Amino acid sequence: MSTAWRPVRVCADVSVGDELPGTTIHVDRARLIQYAGASLDRNPIHWDETFAKSVGLPDVIAHGMFTMGAAVTIVTDWVGDPGRVTDYSVRFPEPVVVPYETGADIEVTGVVTARDEASRLVTIELTVTSEGVKVLGKAVAVARLD
Repeated sequence: MSTAWRPVRVCADVSVGDELPGTTIHVDRARLIQYAGASLDRNPIHWDETFAKSVGLPDVIAHGMFTMGAAVTIVTDWVGDPGRVTDYSVRFPEPVVVPYETGADIEVTGVVTARDEASRLVTIELTVTSEGVKVLGKAVAVARLD
């Protein structure tokens, strides 16, 4: 019998207060350049240190949409299917600063804050930080389970 982690898919198996397995997402300049190409957001604040500093930033910063998308993967992994996420919203209180030498780590945790058995919807509140600073605020995802 395997004790490997499996996605949660049944609403009856979930309780308010359940914690999702947390994750750390490492971001470096190469990943930001790849994302810039894929998203067509080629703003130099995301890859050019000199430019980022010239406009008052401490260094290059990660794209907000990259950070938002990376953070929700703990929910999609937990429910087993990205299509089960029916709603997701965040605020952007602080950027993820990505130094050239070290890159940056984005720490993501989540907790179930509501469960509706009738609709089979669960609400998950995410905590998303980098270097101890909250980089996403009011990060809430809703997912439909079986």
